[in-house]
Order: sequence, then structure tokens, then C-alpha cells
Amino acid sequence: MNEWASAFDCPVYIHQEDEQWIFNRGPHVSTWEGRAKTLWEGIKIIHTGGHFPGSAVLHVPTLSPRGVVLCGDTLYIARSKRHIAIQYSYPNHIPLPAKTVREIYQQLLQLPFDTLHGAFDWQNLPGRAREVLEASVQRYIA
Repeated sequence: MNEWASAFDCPVYIHQEDEQWIFNRGPHVSTWEGRAKTLWEGIKIIHTGGHFPGSAVLHVPTLSPRGVVLCGDTLYIARSKRHIAIQYSYPNHIPLPAKTVREIYQQLLQLPFDTLHGAFDWQNLPGRAREVLEASVQRYIA
């Protein structure tokens, strides 16, 4: 992250709850606290927790008609793009408690979005992301 931050001359924001995982804090890396951090032009980092205590998503309201959420591995978009998982451990298929999934979902519902971009290039879900997330969460909680 330090190399990328230097190459692009940009900041790296990591939620304070993940500070223990910062092994090489460079000049571009800083931590933040709270539920949200407003950046610029309506862009916000939203602390969701879940996969890691400091897990967060980035909301960019202007990249699609209703907004985009860059979710990294906080949400895992299936290759079929018909399902989204919210888990504690993806490699071991360990789910999060239903209460935590509900909390993450409630935070995401407050954001206007129609598109998700995941951790991998095949995980982009344009146009119907909110509907797929809602169906996935409802199925999980049921």
C-alpha cells in the first residue's frame, strides 16, 4: 500500500480497529475512527466491521446513476453475480452471526447505490447490486 500510495501520491485510510495489521506505516497511511469518514465530492468511507473489525466500504455517489459501493472483501460477490456473501472467513466458509449481517446490511441500506465493485475484477455488479444484496441477506437471515 505504501508503494501504491507513493506512485499515485494519494492517502491510505485504515480504520483504527485494524491498526494492529499495519506493519509498515508509511507517510501516506493514516487511521480514522467512527462510523464514517467524509473525503471529498460526497465520497465517504463507511465502517461496517464484519470480515475484520475495521472492515469498511467506499461510497462514491457519482460513478453510476444511483451510486457505487467499492466493497473489497467486506462483501463477496459470487461469480454468478446472483449472490453476495458476508462472512467472517471466506477461505474457510465461516459465516458471520445473523446479527452482524443485519447490522452491515442496515448501514448499506442508508447508502444510495446500484453498483458494487468487489475485490477482484470479475466481482463487479453494475445496475442491480442493491437487489442482489437484499435477496442474499434475506435468504441468509431466513
